[in-house]
Amino acid sequence: SGDYYNQGEIRKKELEQSCCVLGIPASDVTVIDHRDLPDNPAVEWDTQLLATIVLKHIEAKNINLVVTFDAGGVSGHANHISLYTAVRYSVLPMGRCRVLVLESVPLLRKYIAFLDVPISCLLPSNELFILTEEETEQAKRAMRCHRSQLLWFRHLYMLFSRYMVVNSLRLL
Repeated sequence: SGDYYNQGEIRKKELEQSCCVLGIPASDVTVIDHRDLPDNPAVEWDTQLLATIVLKHIEAKNINLVVTFDAGGVSGHANHISLYTAVRYSVLPMGRCRVLVLESVPLLRKYIAFLDVPISCLLPSNELFILTEEETEQAKRAMRCHRSQLLWFRHLYMLFSRYMVVNSLRLL
């Protein structure tokens, strides 16, 4: 539930607000609040437990495409990496669902914003999303909804991160 700083209830509301900005209705937002899946960037989640939860959600919502982090978790966040591991462990063998993973890039590329677009265009990927100026502004508005997490470095992230402008994904 995003309770790393004991702000779980605040962060749930922020998530719903952010999703609303992105056009995702609250009815399509599911928050998992499980004591064995703590919000902590240093804690690896149990693969089997997480895989069971993810599969249950995929089946309940009849999902045919999953987008998740890659093995690097984009920022090395253990929870993000755990999601990748659980999806790879459970969803991929199921075969009913396509999986795209957001590619982690080296630190230099991560913070050159739109300057990474030509590099990304030259490198192989299954899907490349280049956001328009309007879409980038929408993404920034969605990020600003997460006030409890909007520390000084996240403002820099919104200015300089290539992920606010370009995202390369590959099929798992």
